[in-house]
Amino acid sequence: MRVVVADYGAGNLRSVCAALVRAGAEPVISTDATAVREAPLAVIAGVGNVESAARGLAPVAGALRERAALGRPTLGICVGMQLLFEDSEEGGSGLGLLRGPVRRVRARRVPHMGWNALALTRPSALLDGLDGADVYFAHSYAVEPADAVGVAEVEHGGTLVAAVESGSLAGVQFHPERSGAAGARVLENAIRWSSGA
Repeated sequence: MRVVVADYGAGNLRSVCAALVRAGAEPVISTDATAVREAPLAVIAGVGNVESAARGLAPVAGALRERAALGRPTLGICVGMQLLFEDSEEGGSGLGLLRGPVRRVRARRVPHMGWNALALTRPSALLDGLDGADVYFAHSYAVEPADAVGVAEVEHGGTLVAAVESGSLAGVQFHPERSGAAGARVLENAIRWSSGA
Protein backbone atom coordinates (compact mmCIF):
# COMPACT_ATOMS: atom_id res chain seq x y z
CA MET A 1 0.00 0.00 0.00
CA ARG A 2 1.18 3.51 -0.86
CA VAL A 3 1.59 5.74 2.19
CA VAL A 4 2.39 9.44 1.94
CA VAL A 5 4.40 10.90 4.82
CA ALA A 6 3.76 14.64 4.96
CA ASP A 7 7.12 16.40 4.81
CA TYR A 8 7.44 19.35 7.18
CA GLY A 9 11.12 18.97 7.92
CA ALA A 10 10.94 16.67 10.95
CA GLY A 11 14.11 14.75 11.70
CA ASN A 12 12.54 11.32 12.06
CA LEU A 13 10.87 10.96 8.64
CA ARG A 14 13.44 8.50 7.28
CA SER A 15 13.18 6.21 10.30
CA VAL A 16 9.38 6.32 10.09
CA CYS A 17 9.57 5.40 6.41
CA ALA A 18 11.93 2.52 7.15
CA ALA A 19 9.49 1.21 9.77
CA LEU A 20 6.60 1.54 7.29
CA VAL A 21 8.56 -0.47 4.71
CA ARG A 22 9.10 -3.22 7.30
CA ALA A 23 5.35 -3.15 7.96
CA GLY A 24 4.64 -3.79 4.27
CA ALA A 25 3.92 -0.27 3.00
CA GLU A 26 5.40 1.74 0.14
CA PRO A 27 6.04 5.13 1.76
CA VAL A 28 6.97 8.36 0.04
CA ILE A 29 7.88 11.63 1.74
CA SER A 30 6.05 14.48 0.01
CA THR A 31 5.14 18.16 0.13
CA ASP A 32 2.74 17.72 -2.80
CA ALA A 33 -0.79 18.62 -1.71
CA THR A 34 -2.44 16.34 -4.27
CA ALA A 35 -0.38 13.34 -3.19
CA VAL A 36 -1.14 14.03 0.46
CA ARG A 37 -4.87 14.43 -0.23
CA GLU A 38 -5.23 11.34 -2.41
CA ALA A 39 -3.02 8.72 -0.72
CA PRO A 40 -4.71 5.65 0.81
CA LEU A 41 -2.98 6.59 4.09
CA ALA A 42 -1.32 9.86 5.08
CA VAL A 43 1.09 9.99 8.01
CA ILE A 44 2.04 13.11 9.97
CA ALA A 45 5.20 12.00 11.74
CA GLY A 46 7.19 14.43 13.77
CA VAL A 47 9.48 15.44 16.55
CA GLY A 48 10.19 18.87 17.98
CA ASN A 49 8.06 21.97 18.41
CA VAL A 50 4.37 22.20 17.47
CA GLU A 51 4.65 25.80 16.26
CA SER A 52 7.53 25.12 13.86
CA ALA A 53 5.93 21.85 12.76
CA ALA A 54 2.67 23.64 11.97
CA ARG A 55 4.59 26.21 9.87
CA GLY A 56 6.35 23.44 7.98
CA LEU A 57 3.05 21.64 7.42
CA ALA A 58 1.33 24.74 6.00
CA PRO A 59 1.74 23.76 2.29
CA VAL A 60 -0.27 20.55 2.84
CA ALA A 61 -2.53 21.61 5.73
CA GLY A 62 -5.45 22.24 3.36
CA ALA A 63 -4.97 18.83 1.75
CA LEU A 64 -4.98 17.16 5.17
CA ARG A 65 -8.23 18.92 6.09
CA GLU A 66 -9.75 17.93 2.74
CA ARG A 67 -8.80 14.25 3.18
CA ALA A 68 -10.29 14.30 6.67
CA ALA A 69 -13.54 15.72 5.27
CA LEU A 70 -13.52 12.95 2.67
CA GLY A 71 -12.98 10.26 5.33
CA ARG A 72 -9.53 9.24 4.11
CA PRO A 73 -7.33 7.74 6.86
CA THR A 74 -4.68 9.91 8.52
CA LEU A 75 -2.26 8.81 11.24
CA GLY A 76 -0.42 11.30 13.45
CA ILE A 77 2.72 10.24 15.33
CA CYS A 78 3.98 12.15 18.41
CA VAL A 79 3.92 15.85 17.41
CA GLY A 80 1.91 14.66 14.41
CA MET A 81 -0.85 13.51 16.78
CA GLN A 82 -0.76 16.87 18.57
CA LEU A 83 -1.18 18.61 15.20
CA LEU A 84 -4.55 16.89 14.74
CA PHE A 85 -5.85 19.02 17.62
CA GLU A 86 -6.34 22.76 18.22
CA ASP A 87 -4.13 25.21 20.13
CA SER A 88 -0.97 24.17 21.98
CA GLU A 89 0.61 25.63 25.09
CA GLU A 90 3.89 25.15 23.24
CA GLY A 91 2.78 27.85 20.81
CA GLY A 92 0.90 27.81 17.55
CA SER A 93 -2.18 25.93 16.44
CA GLY A 94 -2.79 22.52 14.98
CA LEU A 95 -5.10 21.48 12.18
CA GLY A 96 -8.20 21.52 14.39
CA LEU A 97 -9.41 18.17 13.06
CA LEU A 98 -10.05 17.00 16.63
CA ARG A 99 -11.28 19.23 19.44
CA GLY A 100 -9.18 20.01 22.48
CA PRO A 101 -5.91 21.66 23.49
CA VAL A 102 -2.35 20.40 23.78
CA ARG A 103 -0.92 21.13 27.24
CA ARG A 104 2.46 20.80 28.92
CA VAL A 105 2.83 17.53 30.81
CA ARG A 106 2.33 18.21 34.51
CA ALA A 107 4.71 15.74 36.09
CA ARG A 108 7.82 15.87 38.24
CA ARG A 109 9.89 14.52 35.35
CA VAL A 110 9.50 16.29 32.01
CA PRO A 111 9.95 15.27 29.28
CA HIS A 112 8.18 11.94 29.47
CA MET A 113 11.06 9.98 27.96
CA GLY A 114 11.53 6.25 27.51
CA TRP A 115 9.50 3.06 27.66
CA ASN A 116 6.06 2.94 29.25
CA ALA A 117 3.08 0.57 29.18
CA LEU A 118 -0.10 1.27 27.22
CA ALA A 119 -3.47 0.80 28.88
CA LEU A 120 -6.30 0.53 26.35
CA THR A 121 -9.47 2.34 27.38
CA ARG A 122 -11.69 1.00 24.61
CA PRO A 123 -11.38 -1.29 21.59
CA SER A 124 -8.96 0.06 19.01
CA ALA A 125 -8.19 -1.02 15.46
CA LEU A 126 -4.82 0.70 15.68
CA LEU A 127 -3.77 -0.86 19.00
CA ASP A 128 -5.36 -4.29 18.58
CA GLY A 129 -3.36 -6.82 20.60
CA LEU A 130 -1.28 -4.15 22.37
CA ASP A 131 -2.95 -3.65 25.75
CA GLY A 132 -0.11 -3.53 28.27
CA ALA A 133 2.59 -3.32 25.59
CA ASP A 134 5.68 -1.22 26.27
CA VAL A 135 6.25 1.56 23.73
CA TYR A 136 8.71 4.45 23.50
CA PHE A 137 7.72 8.02 24.40
CA ALA A 138 9.61 11.32 24.02
CA HIS A 139 7.38 14.33 24.68
CA SER A 140 6.75 17.29 26.99
CA TYR A 141 3.22 18.09 25.80
CA ALA A 142 0.09 15.94 25.61
CA VAL A 143 -3.37 16.23 24.08
CA GLU A 144 -6.45 16.78 26.21
CA PRO A 145 -9.32 15.77 23.91
CA ALA A 146 -12.65 17.55 24.34
CA ASP A 147 -14.45 14.48 22.98
CA ALA A 148 -14.25 10.76 23.77
CA VAL A 149 -11.60 9.94 21.16
CA GLY A 150 -8.91 8.51 23.46
CA VAL A 151 -8.27 4.78 23.05
CA ALA A 152 -5.20 4.34 25.27
CA GLU A 153 -3.57 5.96 28.27
CA VAL A 154 -0.20 5.92 29.97
CA GLU A 155 0.81 6.84 33.51
CA HIS A 156 3.47 9.51 33.98
CA GLY A 157 2.87 11.77 36.96
CA GLY A 158 -0.82 11.28 36.20
CA THR A 159 -2.79 9.88 33.30
CA LEU A 160 -1.87 11.00 29.78
CA VAL A 161 -3.67 10.20 26.52
CA ALA A 162 -1.40 7.88 24.54
CA ALA A 163 -3.54 7.28 21.45
CA VAL A 164 -6.72 8.56 19.79
CA GLU A 165 -9.10 7.32 17.11
CA SER A 166 -12.06 9.12 15.58
CA GLY A 167 -13.44 7.98 12.24
CA SER A 168 -10.65 8.30 9.68
CA LEU A 169 -8.30 10.03 12.12
CA ALA A 170 -5.88 8.29 14.47
CA GLY A 171 -2.85 9.30 16.45
CA VAL A 172 -0.26 7.91 18.83
CA GLN A 173 1.81 9.99 21.24
CA PHE A 174 4.60 7.41 21.28
CA HIS A 175 7.05 6.55 18.49
CA PRO A 176 6.17 3.28 16.70
CA GLU A 177 9.45 3.46 14.75
CA ARG A 178 11.35 3.24 18.06
CA SER A 179 9.05 0.77 19.82
CA GLY A 180 10.30 -2.58 18.55
CA ALA A 181 7.78 -5.35 17.88
CA ALA A 182 4.93 -3.40 19.49
CA GLY A 183 5.59 -0.41 17.23
CA ALA A 184 5.76 -2.64 14.17
CA ARG A 185 2.35 -4.04 15.06
CA VAL A 186 0.91 -0.52 15.37
CA LEU A 187 2.04 0.27 11.82
CA GLU A 188 0.79 -3.07 10.48
CA ASN A 189 -2.55 -2.39 12.17
CA ALA A 190 -2.59 1.11 10.65
CA ILE A 191 -2.12 -0.29 7.16
CA ARG A 192 -4.98 -2.79 7.70
CA TRP A 193 -7.15 -0.04 9.23
CA SER A 194 -6.58 2.31 6.30
CA SER A 195 -7.31 -0.41 3.74
CA GLY A 196 -10.59 -1.33 5.45
CA ALA A 197 -9.38 -4.89 6.07
